[in-house]
Amino acid sequence: MDIVLLIKAAIMGLVEGLTEFLPISSTGHLILAGSLLGLDNEVGKVFDIAIQTGAIFAVILVYWQKLRDTVLALPSSKQAQRFALNVLIAFVPAVILGLLFGKAIKAHLFTPVVVASTFIIGGFIILWAERRQKNAPAAVRIHDVESMTPMDAIKVGLVQCLAMIPGTSRSGATIIGGMLLGLSRKAATDFSFYLAIPTLIGAGAYSLFKERALLSWADSPMFLVGLVFSFLSAWLCIRWLLRYIATHSFVGFAYYRIVFGVVVLATAWSGAVTWAA
Repeated sequence: MDIVLLIKAAIMGLVEGLTEFLPISSTGHLILAGSLLGLDNEVGKVFDIAIQTGAIFAVILVYWQKLRDTVLALPSSKQAQRFALNVLIAFVPAVILGLLFGKAIKAHLFTPVVVASTFIIGGFIILWAERRQKNAPAAVRIHDVESMTPMDAIKVGLVQCLAMIPGTSRSGATIIGGMLLGLSRKAATDFSFYLAIPTLIGAGAYSLFKERALLSWADSPMFLVGLVFSFLSAWLCIRWLLRYIATHSFVGFAYYRIVFGVVVLATAWSGAVTWAA
């Protein structure tokens, strides 16, 4: 058993869990961390997607009561049926566009420079969205996920597709996109978490199936360690974020994205850090 490899897997799991549900791009951070740790080969790319499942288990745990009540009420409650339908509707665009363009995006856009650039662009979009909601509070028309319509769901689902560009952030796209579409910060964050369940489980299962020839039982300890650390760190992060957004905006994350993106670009262009392609 390679202890160094397991330590690297634990670090990657922590990075995944701490960044998956914040608007700062888990994929972008995993690409950069994998480049620094030497886990940027084909198996490493499958590993990055697979450990997202650990983060999803954390979402299920935090929202267990709501999810259980919704499932039990599905046969008789129109509200539960509409909620489940909205999640399904929002999930579909990512499936279609992912199957059509996922391979090309991974081949051409999964690079540190692209990640750093989208970090910066995304940071400015967050600043714009927060300023817009602050200056026009009347634009907020949806304060909880139960009030969303199928049209709201399809719009959030389309916005989520932007996260196929690494560095954009799936949670950032759905939360900030939801805010721009009229959802409150809390409603957009909650729906982003619910939408993550089918999206990330589907992506992880598809990636493991498609790249199964690259994997062997010898990789199991690395994947298990990554999943465990992803779950634990994501559980802590989600609980913290739900408290944080009750009294704070996402402006701090915007500045983090901009500064981090500039640092990556500066180190890449100066040669201070050799980022792998």
